[in-house]
Amino acid sequence: MTALALCCFIAPAIAAAPEKAAIYQIFTRLYGNDKQVNKPWGTVAENGVGKFADIDDKALADIKALGITHVWYTGVLHHASVTDYSTYGIGMDDPDVVKGRAGSPYAIRDYYNVDPDLARDPAKRLQEFEALIKRSHNHGLKVIIDIVPNHVARGYDSVTAPDGVKSLGADDNNQLAYSKHNDFYYVPGADFQVPDFGPKDLPLGGAKAPGLDGQFAESPAKWTGNGSRSHQPRVDDWYETVKINYGLRPDGSHDFPSLPADAATWNTTKHGAFWRQQDPQQLPSSWAKMRDIARFWLAKGVDGFRYDMAEMVPVEFWSYLNSDIKRIKPDAMLLAEVYDPSRYRDYLHLGKMDFLYDKVGMYDTLKAVIQGRQGTDSIGLAHEAVADIAPHMLHFLENHDEQRIASPEFAGDPRKALPAMVVSSLLTQAPTLVYFAQELGEDGSEDAGFGKPSRTSIFDYVGVPALQRYRQAKRTGEASPADIAGLRRYYQQLLTLSLNEPALRGELRLLPLPANSLFGFIRQSGPDRLLVLSHFGAEPLALEQQLGPELVAEDHGQQSMILSSLLTDIDGKPIQAELLQGKLRLKLPPYSSAVFRLPVEVGASQ
Repeated sequence: MTALALCCFIAPAIAAAPEKAAIYQIFTRLYGNDKQVNKPWGTVAENGVGKFADIDDKALADIKALGITHVWYTGVLHHASVTDYSTYGIGMDDPDVVKGRAGSPYAIRDYYNVDPDLARDPAKRLQEFEALIKRSHNHGLKVIIDIVPNHVARGYDSVTAPDGVKSLGADDNNQLAYSKHNDFYYVPGADFQVPDFGPKDLPLGGAKAPGLDGQFAESPAKWTGNGSRSHQPRVDDWYETVKINYGLRPDGSHDFPSLPADAATWNTTKHGAFWRQQDPQQLPSSWAKMRDIARFWLAKGVDGFRYDMAEMVPVEFWSYLNSDIKRIKPDAMLLAEVYDPSRYRDYLHLGKMDFLYDKVGMYDTLKAVIQGRQGTDSIGLAHEAVADIAPHMLHFLENHDEQRIASPEFAGDPRKALPAMVVSSLLTQAPTLVYFAQELGEDGSEDAGFGKPSRTSIFDYVGVPALQRYRQAKRTGEASPADIAGLRRYYQQLLTLSLNEPALRGELRLLPLPANSLFGFIRQSGPDRLLVLSHFGAEPLALEQQLGPELVAEDHGQQSMILSSLLTDIDGKPIQAELLQGKLRLKLPPYSSAVFRLPVEVGASQ
């Protein structure tokens, strides 16, 4: 037995926690695709594609039952693709500047419509998405979509914009490298050239296709989405996109009003009032255009936005946009992809974001612990680095940019990540993100073409085998395979617990434990108190732990008590502990967690 004293420290004070949320990210074109061909670089006819209609009432009820509050529909907006929809009046994109055959969902071609791949009738694609929003709402699910503020597709042309709305770049003076009222940056005097593709980088894998000729007409060339100023971007640049100008001069200086020094203490109402007082001519033209795009989707019933690469756009723009969104819809969820920890508080307090990715902190740390590259003590350090803003740091173990847990490149077995999933979900009031089919153990092993194994491709037409097996079982009424059923049941227990337990809305106490594979903490709100222990090791761990006097009242401990974990293990078996004379005794199976409700007597004297 290992005897461990549970001495506690209280995490630094944090701002009032937002309501707990659980977000299910669906890569929309893949969700309902039941074809199992998965031919590399396969066409939509060969490999298939999912539709809005596939996310029907049964699917939404199943997602809601998982313990989900929000659905993030990824890849909804009309983006560049090699698939021909010219019979619907949609011009073809040039494959020389499209990644994959289906195209990147972050190379937006028209902000005022949705992708034709996703509709049974492409002519009515927007109406079909509106119906999906309504279905989602009927199941108590809020809807998030992407806004990609930093860049758009090279062939951007908003042909379906409302009357009077001009497309980005329509009024640009493209003879100027920079102007505040240009929507794009230019390379005057130089025509765009496609990258110098090597044999492994050829568009469509070297296959022949209409328009694939090594040329793309763009004169003068525009800056590339990742900031490349060359008329010929590199293969590893975001060559399929062009960067939007938000009033940052080429030398990095700002060409727009600055926020006052005390703006970090303002609420969104005061931020909005500040921008309405400014002369519109002093603001870059792109600001109002992007604001109107957000307003358009709010009017369609969208409940929030995930902002792609938000840190590549000045924080003042976010103050301008987000204060306008909150004026229209105060409960809108605003989630930003930001990777620079030194800027986190600016984007929260000045930019008025609700949540930021906790990627370079908690995600990277948990991945390292799962892979055995770090000990569990590093988890507490990752939390402490953002303790003051912890409820606003989104936790996840998968998303469209990251490797699938079950892939050999990550863990090779979805069970190995379950302790991290418990920590990620229960440590703070921050939202929990689950990527579709994560709860089914999808390994992302398909070689789809542009996308590479370990990540489910976002560029290609491809199926998701674990999800396909699960959906087939649901349709036929058959039992899901035991491994899928047990894993999903575990996720369902965990997410439901994270949303409903009062103790998880309160104070956090981290438990410094010497066992390198063990991480523990207590969450408390009033008399409700939960003890969480997560074991990341591959061998069973027997524990005999003396609870400190700050956890045990003097009159407690004379009678043995059996505590049952609120989480069963992946096989459905309960984990129990004995509490006797201040000692907690239990045995944790490999890759397991226990969540114990401490009896009222414990800590009652505090």
